[in-house]
Amino acid sequence: MNPSQSLFNGVMFNAYPDSIGKTLTDTMNLLAHPLLEDAFSLFYVLPTFFNSDLDRGFSVIDYDTNKELVSPGDLEAASGLQLGFKFDLVLNHMSVGSRQFQDMLQKGDESAYKDFFIDWNEFWAGHGKMGPEGYIVPEQKALDRLFMRKPELPILKVRFPDGSERPYWNTFYQEVNYQPLTADDLAGIEGLPADEAASIMYRVNTAIAAQEDFRTLDYNGYGDAVVAAVEQKRQYLGQMDLNAKSETVWTFYDETLGKLAGYGAQLVRLDAFAYLHKEVGQANFFNKPGTWEYLDRLKKLASDHDLTLLPEIHSEYGSRLHEEVASNGFPVYDFFLPGLVIEALDRGTKANLLRWIRELDESGIETVNMLGCHDGIPVLDLRGKEVEGVYREGLLSDDEIQAVIDNILERGGRIKNLYGADGRKIAYYQVNATYFSALGEDEQKLLLARAIQLFTPGIPQVWYLDLFAGKNDYAAADRGGTGGHKEINRTTLSLADIENGLETDVVRDQLKLLRLRNTHPAFKGTLEIETTDSHRLHLTWRNGQHVAILEAGLRSHAFNVSHTDYAGNFSVMRFARQKWQEGKRR
Repeated sequence: MNPSQSLFNGVMFNAYPDSIGKTLTDTMNLLAHPLLEDAFSLFYVLPTFFNSDLDRGFSVIDYDTNKELVSPGDLEAASGLQLGFKFDLVLNHMSVGSRQFQDMLQKGDESAYKDFFIDWNEFWAGHGKMGPEGYIVPEQKALDRLFMRKPELPILKVRFPDGSERPYWNTFYQEVNYQPLTADDLAGIEGLPADEAASIMYRVNTAIAAQEDFRTLDYNGYGDAVVAAVEQKRQYLGQMDLNAKSETVWTFYDETLGKLAGYGAQLVRLDAFAYLHKEVGQANFFNKPGTWEYLDRLKKLASDHDLTLLPEIHSEYGSRLHEEVASNGFPVYDFFLPGLVIEALDRGTKANLLRWIRELDESGIETVNMLGCHDGIPVLDLRGKEVEGVYREGLLSDDEIQAVIDNILERGGRIKNLYGADGRKIAYYQVNATYFSALGEDEQKLLLARAIQLFTPGIPQVWYLDLFAGKNDYAAADRGGTGGHKEINRTTLSLADIENGLETDVVRDQLKLLRLRNTHPAFKGTLEIETTDSHRLHLTWRNGQHVAILEAGLRSHAFNVSHTDYAGNFSVMRFARQKWQEGKRR
């Protein structure tokens, strides 16, 4: 096993800069509230902290702070609260709005950033046939191996200054739009009368507004010139894959890590890292050994800036990729826990959940765990998988996974799928819902879910909306259209929502549990798992004389949390379907 990076042991808050109130200042004020004292040690701020234009921050233009949402005072406030930051470094792609992509659009082959992105035809040269649309279609055996995020080939056709169209690799989102023509745009077309220009401009702009193909219009012999003028008005939205074979990209990574450290980062989440390494004939998702070579190089860069890296990956449990990542010295995301907790609380049995807790304890894998998050509730991760002809079972069977999905959907969740190269659906990827709604909007179940999370090995990450028992936001999901499923779990909480929420038992009870997990020395010790009935869970953390105990009924959802104080006395917090109580025993 490679040497592991150090991982702190506190609790992590998670939100966008504008999840609460209007700017990050409102969230910093919440974290400074007396009720939240000692509840958190780290703050994972999602990437609208930076300048971005899509995907709620994950289409980064640059890693400067977004001045509309973030002020220098926010960074000072975090330092005063002794809160470290966790930030994202989106490894695989950047926005078309980045200065690197814009430089390529303006200068074409003369751009210093021409190789910052991946020319599709150069990549696949000699390994496919040129198609009628101007891009190489890879050989079928290569296509069959490609891991796809959308039904079509991952290409965005980019217009260079010389008028040529170049296909560039685009794994994630893309959109092409055209700005309306003006009279000046057509003024340079030789021989075009003014009245004809006005007519053409009207028809073109009508087609653009209706999202119709302006190329099919009759331009009375001026077609090539008019189309060229319209193409000059082309605009892009999207996330362009970076070319990690370019040293310019690695210089960019190093500079960005230094910038994040300067903001106060301790932990950096590597978003979409598994897509970065690309090689002909490979899946281009977690290629080996190339991905490990990249991660090792990144870890050395991060070490120079005193940063710990957290690679983010979704994959089936049966693939054992989480073990592989950990064996190479990285902490991993525990994407298994959210679904396992729902399954345990819905069925009233601990078998599957406890199997995973035991595995974490025995393996020593360092994790960051969660209930809800900005993305959704992962289900694909729980499956088994055939590897080299041998089927490795999952943490849940396919039938058990489907039962979890069905329960969440019946409670109002939305679905996200994965697709193959032929456009066919491969599997469910995530179910989108607030965790509270996924539990049937049952406060007692939410409290027990939180307690289980806090007693499971790993660093607990807490989504702001879960802390405030947020419900599914159907209106926001509907407003987002086909890609709006994630908005169901991203409701902005007003300052009035926060003020009212802090008066509720479900919020205050969670804060008591969070404060215990964040500060009690027992959680720096070892875990003991007691043998009990299948519907009862008994977990003990022990560090010398310091002890913390969770005793839970998975059918009734009632539970007790006991812990020592510094005098060696036990305090007991009792959680049932009546008000929280606290007692003392020796």
